[in-house]
Amino acid sequence: MLILIAGPYRSGTGDDPEKMAANLERLEAPSHALFQAGHVPMIGEWVALPVWRTAGGREVGDDLYEEIFHPVAGRLLQLCDAVLRLPGDSMGADNDVRIARERGIPVYFRLEDVPGCAVTTMA
Repeated sequence: MLILIAGPYRSGTGDDPEKMAANLERLEAPSHALFQAGHVPMIGEWVALPVWRTAGGREVGDDLYEEIFHPVAGRLLQLCDAVLRLPGDSMGADNDVRIARERGIPVYFRLEDVPGCAVTTMA
């Protein structure tokens, strides 16, 4: 399955680049386990960040950022087979879950619940 990993990226960071980078690392943490289970992990920021930068984005939260980041996740959810929702407050990730449920896409809240993943903990 193509699985969107959703969780905090910008939330709670005050737009601090180091905190956002740490959040991205947390989003990426289960990607290898998903891959080993035969799935393809996907994170919206992997798509949105280069699109935003090449479009001329300069400051997190600018109009271009808002125009690109959440719509990317919505478009990805047209292609994804499931969502893995990581812990932590995130309006964007909550919106991803809402969209997935509206579309009948499975949402997992624990890595071990994803088919083929026998891992019992997630960073």
